[in-house]
Amino acid sequence: MSTVEAATPKLHLRGAPHGLWQRIEPYVYMLPAILFVGVFLLWPAAYTFYISFTKWNGLTPPEFIGLKNYVQMFQETVFATSLLNTVIWVVATLLFPVLLGLLLAVFVNRIPLQGFYKAVFYLPYAISATSVAVIWTYMLAPDGTVNQLLRLIGLDSLARPWLMMPPWNTIAMLVAFTWQTTGTNMILFLVGLQAIPTEPVEAAKLDGANGFQTFRHIILPLLRPITTVVVTISVVNSFKVFDLIWVMTLGGPYRSSETLAVTMYRESFISFRLGFGAAIANSLSLIVILFSIIYLRSIFRREE
Repeated sequence: MSTVEAATPKLHLRGAPHGLWQRIEPYVYMLPAILFVGVFLLWPAAYTFYISFTKWNGLTPPEFIGLKNYVQMFQETVFATSLLNTVIWVVATLLFPVLLGLLLAVFVNRIPLQGFYKAVFYLPYAISATSVAVIWTYMLAPDGTVNQLLRLIGLDSLARPWLMMPPWNTIAMLVAFTWQTTGTNMILFLVGLQAIPTEPVEAAKLDGANGFQTFRHIILPLLRPITTVVVTISVVNSFKVFDLIWVMTLGGPYRSSETLAVTMYRESFISFRLGFGAAIANSLSLIVILFSIIYLRSIFRREE
């Protein structure tokens, strides 16, 4: 027996055979995590799945109605609008926070004072989404900062009530979301860029590749692991964005800017159609899971 093994304390259940404790010891240490996941994730998910097959207002006992909530969900125009808005949010997340984060990471990686720029671009992410929504609501008000600036430079025709006119309300919220989340994407891409070995890049330059060719054929493929992480996190967050939309527009006007997360909340906790809201929640979860599986499988196939 080595000195380290002799000095390491051994845990034993009092009165339990040593062999039995060795077999169950790993599961004992896993038990708190299993209980936490079971109580706070698996049980709520299972209960939500059950509630989606019922008609329930939260006060009277749930009434089992089968698939009626799911059938009704596809019959209501508000669900189609919410689904379309959710798709718009997902696509815009890939085009703006992710792409802009990558471009900023490439830019910051080549200049001095990286720490300063990291702090500047990351700072909005340190602000809560509710606070971000309040700031941008004030700026985009009819007499807010944005319209005053447009009038000041002679572009009065562009001034408008941004949060009260579709589709400008959705565009305005996407701008606020991009402002908040681009910084964290930039930090993640910076981590990936700084982990890339210099040899392939130098070899490409020696072969006559210009900056764009080096980035496209060398740097971007080497960034694939971190890109997978950034895209997955960003898309999942765009599916479930709620607080920013709720504070800025309440999903309006006339529910025109609702996403599935906002519709789920409104149906469940304002209209007290908890069964219908649970059906939307399950549909949203299924969409996120399917997207994640398809995207990750496509990434793994490229690496094979």
